[in-house]
Amino acid sequence: MHLKRWITGLTALPFLIYLIVTGGTAFAVFIGIVCLLALTEYFRIVFSSRPHPLLGVMPVLAMLTGPVVIWVTYRFTAELALCAVAFNLIACALYSLTRFKSDPAVLSDIALQVRAVVYIPVLLSFAILIRNGSDGLVWLFFLLGIVFAGDIGALYAGTYLGKHKLCPSVSPGKTVEGALGGLAANLLIGSLIRVFFLPGMAWGGSLLFFLCAGIAGQVGDLFESEFKRAAGIKDSGVILPGHGGILDRIDALLFALPVAYFFKKFILWV
Repeated sequence: MHLKRWITGLTALPFLIYLIVTGGTAFAVFIGIVCLLALTEYFRIVFSSRPHPLLGVMPVLAMLTGPVVIWVTYRFTAELALCAVAFNLIACALYSLTRFKSDPAVLSDIALQVRAVVYIPVLLSFAILIRNGSDGLVWLFFLLGIVFAGDIGALYAGTYLGKHKLCPSVSPGKTVEGALGGLAANLLIGSLIRVFFLPGMAWGGSLLFFLCAGIAGQVGDLFESEFKRAAGIKDSGVILPGHGGILDRIDALLFALPVAYFFKKFILWV
């Protein structure tokens, strides 16, 4: 399994680097595709008891809204993306009025749909905001390095040192030792990148950022595990050998992206 993870990661890495360096429309389209694939996996999980989980107003509306949120964030402004999210909720509400009498559970479907739109396209849109900002190229690689290092550190610290369960009701395999190993890797890689590429950043704010991004990433990982466990599913998909699905690969990154944007924009002022 570890070998598969490394082969998949190293194979995909040049493609990812190229798209991030290229930026612009190519990067926005790539994020849009990732968004659609992740939404597909999400609805297959939360609607796993249904014969056709991707068919229906809620999944279709989310998969229409998701790329719109990504595209308008890139092409126009994040304020317009907020409008898209609001209009999505209004459309869901209108639909619920036609169904509530015969199916009151439609409100639960709406809750799952709105969670999907906030969880995937809205959080992914922060990648566009970071890339298009000052030093966006460096910052995006900065964040990816921190998150991926944390993932690797947690995996190997948990595998070889793990004894105490971190959150067994959600993810029995994760340990406290693994979580601490992940945070140590966050601090190490973050510090190295800061020294060589962003030397102007204050150390105090930088270290706080590394820790917050690492913690957010671990929470994101566990959050995805919650609804997979509720559905009795191990992986969100099989598109990435050794990793599972797209959502399995980006779950930590989704939560780390807004943290990185917040620190960059409002705490570190870079």
